[in-house]
Amino acid sequence: MSDREIEDLRDKVHCAVVLERTPPPWKLDRKESTKLSLKYRRGKGEILIVSHGGRGWWDPTSDAKGDVFSLVQRLEAGINFGHVRKRLREFAGLSPSFPIAERAGRHKASDRPVAERWADRKPAWPGSPTWRYLARKRFLPSVIIEAASAAGVLREGPAGSAWFAHFNEVGSISHVDIRGPTYKGSLTGGAKSLFRLPPSPQSFPRLVLAEAAIDALSVAALEDLHPNTIYAATGGGIGPGTISELEALLAQMAVLPGAVLCSATDANGPGDRFAEQHRTLAEKFDVPFERLRPPIEGGDWNDVLRAPGEYLGLDPW
Repeated sequence: MSDREIEDLRDKVHCAVVLERTPPPWKLDRKESTKLSLKYRRGKGEILIVSHGGRGWWDPTSDAKGDVFSLVQRLEAGINFGHVRKRLREFAGLSPSFPIAERAGRHKASDRPVAERWADRKPAWPGSPTWRYLARKRFLPSVIIEAASAAGVLREGPAGSAWFAHFNEVGSISHVDIRGPTYKGSLTGGAKSLFRLPPSPQSFPRLVLAEAAIDALSVAALEDLHPNTIYAATGGGIGPGTISELEALLAQMAVLPGAVLCSATDANGPGDRFAEQHRTLAEKFDVPFERLRPPIEGGDWNDVLRAPGEYLGLDPW
């Protein structure tokens, strides 16, 4: 198969089509899906997220992710690349039907406001499951974990997970991202705005903007909490609430001496596209722009922080 045909199949076959047409079929969880992330369920506990406009997928319960080729190989164990190609040819040009998953026994807590569920969680403390996860698995220094917890943007989640808060323009919790040893996702019912450390409405001339909160905190660790800097994260894709928060922040920064937006998105295609969105927003407010691309190709700033030896103490810019 030629490289051209591989790219054509990647372009023409939507990952959701593969899920919907692979028995037993997967169904869309509409309530927990967004325009950029389609959450599909099958059976008891099987979940896959379709992203990047149908060109990619990832498993929120593990580190597994990939393109439409690896998706077929995941769903049909043992199938070789030639058979994958034949399967994908059948799906080329088809559109997803988005069948809705029926979920029984939904936990009542998910119907409560995000701010209420956040208020029920404790700040992370030294030695807690969340603290150990962030320190041992994510290599975040204690001073960074303590700063985030003390600032009210980090809470202790179940099963050692870390909850990261997004605040809206009036300072209320609007969304919560979740990262843990076995889970990656967010609380339902929220609206993305912006994770930021510090969370106060005070403006600083320098904004470091990452995709995930852990990546923003990783840059903070590498910089030893650079003064006059806001470490922020969008939680992935940039929605209307996030754009609104960023525009308000950039408008305040624009009048400050030495203002700069530093885009710390991942070192891959999607990360580069997010960085261009950041650049466009910065240019709208005449705020200088810098690209802080992780030096590990395909990686993020937490990968850099966890890399043995060679990147420790690195000045990213």
